[in-house]
Amino acid sequence: MLVIGIAGGSGSGKTTVVRAITKQLTGKVVVVPQDSYYKDSSHLPMEERHKINFDHPDAIDWKLMCQQIRELRHGKTIEQPVYSYITCSRSQTETVTVEPAEVIIIEGILIFTCKELRDQMDIKIFVDADDDDRLMRIIVRDIAERGRTISSAIDHYTETVKPMHLQFIEPSKRYADIIVPQGGHNQVAIDIIATTIEKAMSKIK
Repeated sequence: MLVIGIAGGSGSGKTTVVRAITKQLTGKVVVVPQDSYYKDSSHLPMEERHKINFDHPDAIDWKLMCQQIRELRHGKTIEQPVYSYITCSRSQTETVTVEPAEVIIIEGILIFTCKELRDQMDIKIFVDADDDDRLMRIIVRDIAERGRTISSAIDHYTETVKPMHLQFIEPSKRYADIIVPQGGHNQVAIDIIATTIEKAMSKIK
């Protein structure tokens, strides 16, 4: 089993890279997104939930995430939480059943900030992208998926996303084994990563 961490700033193209790598791998792959492990805020009034800083490490339930990655590594099936950005809360009735696989990909903006989680990764990849490109993707995503207006999306980027990126995410790049510039558009890097993973898997087998 190989555990791969794919980090990078919001809107950097992590999901595109994950999909591209997964498509090229021959073995079974499961993806564990950091976003599923935001702490439950259902006990807070809605007004307070909307003030949560989702780009800060304190927003993540690292204890549960690390525990479930360990369980997958030991061949156990997990019940992954389901988190909604709309309600800013974790589902109390619904989970996603995730079974162990040859390759486990952990994906998220903050995953390299947690040492306990980093230590479980065999390969760490950081997806890099220009700030302007990330901003445009964030605006499009926030309007389509999170109910924000153009104005509120820009404000959110300026007040939260950018400062948190500079404080936590950009510095975590130093932990990466591989840095992918140009996000998901760097096909050469994706091909090299896929080949590296296949070679690592062959050694394990």
